[in-house]
Amino acid sequence: MSTTRKLWVGLATLLALSFGVLLWMGGEVHRKAPPMPEQVVSQSGQVLYTRADIERGRVVWQSMGGMQLGSIWGHGALVAPDWSADWLHRQVTAELDLRAQRDYGQAWASLDKGLQAKLQAELKPDYRRNAFDPATGTLTVSDERAKAITAVAAHYISLFGDDLATADLRETYAMKSNTVTDPAYRQDLTGFFFWAAWAAGTDRDGEVKTYTNNWPYEPLIGNAPTSSAFLWTVFSVLFMIAGIGLLGWHYAVYQGKEPAPVPPINDPLAGLKPTPSMKATAKYFWLVLALFLTQILLGAFTAHYQVEGNDFYGIALSDVLPYSLTRSWHTQLAVLWIATAWLATGLYIGPAISGHEPKFQRAGVNFLFVCLLIIVVGAFAGQWFAVMQKLGLAWPTTSGSGIRVGSTWTSAASGSCSCSSG
Repeated sequence: MSTTRKLWVGLATLLALSFGVLLWMGGEVHRKAPPMPEQVVSQSGQVLYTRADIERGRVVWQSMGGMQLGSIWGHGALVAPDWSADWLHRQVTAELDLRAQRDYGQAWASLDKGLQAKLQAELKPDYRRNAFDPATGTLTVSDERAKAITAVAAHYISLFGDDLATADLRETYAMKSNTVTDPAYRQDLTGFFFWAAWAAGTDRDGEVKTYTNNWPYEPLIGNAPTSSAFLWTVFSVLFMIAGIGLLGWHYAVYQGKEPAPVPPINDPLAGLKPTPSMKATAKYFWLVLALFLTQILLGAFTAHYQVEGNDFYGIALSDVLPYSLTRSWHTQLAVLWIATAWLATGLYIGPAISGHEPKFQRAGVNFLFVCLLIIVVGAFAGQWFAVMQKLGLAWPTTSGSGIRVGSTWTSAASGSCSCSSG
């Protein structure tokens, strides 16, 4: 078997194994995904969230460029916190405060270590126990936890609005005022954050680990790395080292056995005469330059937001170009200018290599350029309208800006959260 054939066989085997593992893991992720409750109720019968609230909250999160503003389950951007981790910590500390006030008339943080450990030990099994009923689709929480949820929801409704009480925190997170303009949508967003935090803090049915494998680290309820997490981490590192070793071995064994390529005596492009279609590709390269410079500028904006919050040297730039948008555009522009450069190079080199220019080639190049402009401008404009909350949502909402109790809504804006940020 020739060396080339062996390399193809090795590549095919690696691809088959890699995609086999990906397909298996994808099936496991789908099969063991955290359930979406039809309703979240307290023991006294108060309906806190419905499935529609939670799913609509997810759409709100997506509409504001959520992956660029904080993260969920560790997937997203920095500066703003991971909302599932932040909610979980705030809710746990809020409930510990409620229990401390009930039993000892003090805030949990002011208790001695022994009483803190006692309350924490009592709270942990309540959080880890999976209270979701698959038969009815109902997730039941204690009345005390319902109060903690109300307090944390009030904090997020304030944070994603324009409340002066959370203005400093918004600046720290590089969030513009009224990130979510509609109070009802802000309430729905809290439902999505609650569900994400619930999945991160309660055990899978029949297993001693959460739906997120004990992520995030939250010692107050016993979230610590699992043994399987350590095992797969070590395995992945060893597998990477083995792969590097295999490449080194292949280079040492086969380097120099094949004849080196011989460069041409004369530059094949030296006497090239540009055709009409080749000349038409010039604007592509000007566009590449514009996209590249714009990416640098947006990178400067994005980096500066991490220093000055919502401003750019005193200019309230976030009112027009918020952090989540500049970061998203900055990332996408890297793909766009590289892809445009490759496309333009192919259009330019094609006729040069073939020695023939098809009929209407120039018209095709120009038409493709117009399509490129429409895609770039249209995509960026759509993202701006979405992040600025000017497109609405796919689903209409009739919910109010509060925690639902039965068929009515109580205001959550007047609540308070004494817990600290995680």
